[in-house]
Amino acid sequence: MTDTNTAAGSEEHGLRRGVLTLFDPAVMGVAGVAPAYSIAASTATLFGAVALGGPAALLYCGIAMFGIVWAFNYLGRVETNSGASYTWVRNALHPALGYIAGWALVVSALIFMVAGSFPAGSITLGLFSTSLANNTLAVTILGSVFFLIMVGAVAAGVTITAKLQVIMSTVELALLLLFAALMLLHGHNAHAFSWSWFSPGIFHGSSGFFAGALVAAFYYWGWDVTANLNEETKGSKVTPGIGGIIGVLVVFALFEVFTVGSNLVLSAKDINNNSGDILGVLGQIVWPGLGGKLIVVAVILSTVATLETTIIQVTRTMFSMGRDGTLPKVLGKVHPKWRTPYIATFVVAVISVGLFVGSNYIGSIGNILTDAINAIGLQIAIYYSLAGLSVVILYRKQITKSISNFIFMGLWPLSGAVFMAIMFVKTIPGLNQTTLIVGLGAMALGLIPMAIYWAKGRPYFNMPTQQERLAPTEEELATI
Repeated sequence: MTDTNTAAGSEEHGLRRGVLTLFDPAVMGVAGVAPAYSIAASTATLFGAVALGGPAALLYCGIAMFGIVWAFNYLGRVETNSGASYTWVRNALHPALGYIAGWALVVSALIFMVAGSFPAGSITLGLFSTSLANNTLAVTILGSVFFLIMVGAVAAGVTITAKLQVIMSTVELALLLLFAALMLLHGHNAHAFSWSWFSPGIFHGSSGFFAGALVAAFYYWGWDVTANLNEETKGSKVTPGIGGIIGVLVVFALFEVFTVGSNLVLSAKDINNNSGDILGVLGQIVWPGLGGKLIVVAVILSTVATLETTIIQVTRTMFSMGRDGTLPKVLGKVHPKWRTPYIATFVVAVISVGLFVGSNYIGSIGNILTDAINAIGLQIAIYYSLAGLSVVILYRKQITKSISNFIFMGLWPLSGAVFMAIMFVKTIPGLNQTTLIVGLGAMALGLIPMAIYWAKGRPYFNMPTQQERLAPTEEELATI
């Protein structure tokens, strides 16, 4: 099993190797999920789907998501490739499914540039003026500025990106912990605490359960940036997976605390009238005045951080696809000095700014966020479910060798994959036309380049060999 495509070793196609340590992927895993951003941007959508059942939605989706986290942990040990699921699913299942997995990440990341840049602009403007915070044009301009700054940081090199993430994430987590304590100690609550918030019965049926799960999946999405950085990480077959596990553990705890706190402190009116600035309102309730604005700083840092990690994910995936010739080969080039996929980064910047500006004409900020979050939820369900199934196929000869293998290589990833697949199917009837067009229409577009490059006979589309379809044994893993 090769570490990467053979072209990866050439001067033209080589990323900067082994410059990230375990600490860096762990920070990236948290930054990719962006806890402050996810809470600020998604609380209103989650509340609209399940009302006070947010803690339960995040709990049960979180359990399923950990199955996918374990899948990525073991898939990364099979092959080191910045394309991650794009490569792993191809080897385990089929080249067409691998391509769909890669395309799902690409389009979900591009759509996220809209969902991420809006809060960056809205929340920052909200520090100075409520009317400006709800002005779509002003938010679009400032959000574009934030996005382009992050494009520059990513293009400048992964070590610069990692240093920025450490600074931003440290401040963000410190502020979130402070306000978590303030929320839980706040005496004047909108709702009394209830253990029913964690009960499956709060959803009143499977449709409500999966509607909440779709939004919850978006909350957690982004931790797998660690996998896309595997070519640039020391211990490339082990370290990224561990970083992803650490990242999800941290954000799982934060999400549960803040969702419970939001239920306690915020009324339905507070949430519905401030869909793009939930944490700003929450901050003023638990710490009125200037102190309450500190949490807005956490959201801004979180949003900027997750824009950066999302750019990394999409550019590394496009780089891998370009290197394989399944997208234009120019995307597989790296900058001779910075060792980053600068052509892919430029393409992402142009497309994303175009989508972001175009969304200015779609509707209100709240509607844009809701539609984007649900569309992304559909797309990530596709590639997460394929990854969860892939690890079972690749490790099929090792699953029954121990209880640990059975749980972490087999049962949990497979359960996560089934959960994601059922969620995908169950939520489609309840989504509006815009979400379906954006979510499924964008996926359908991927069939066009796949057909073109398959017809050109790219090696990626050859059926995987028997060696590629089987993970290394435990003895081989122990020597890594």
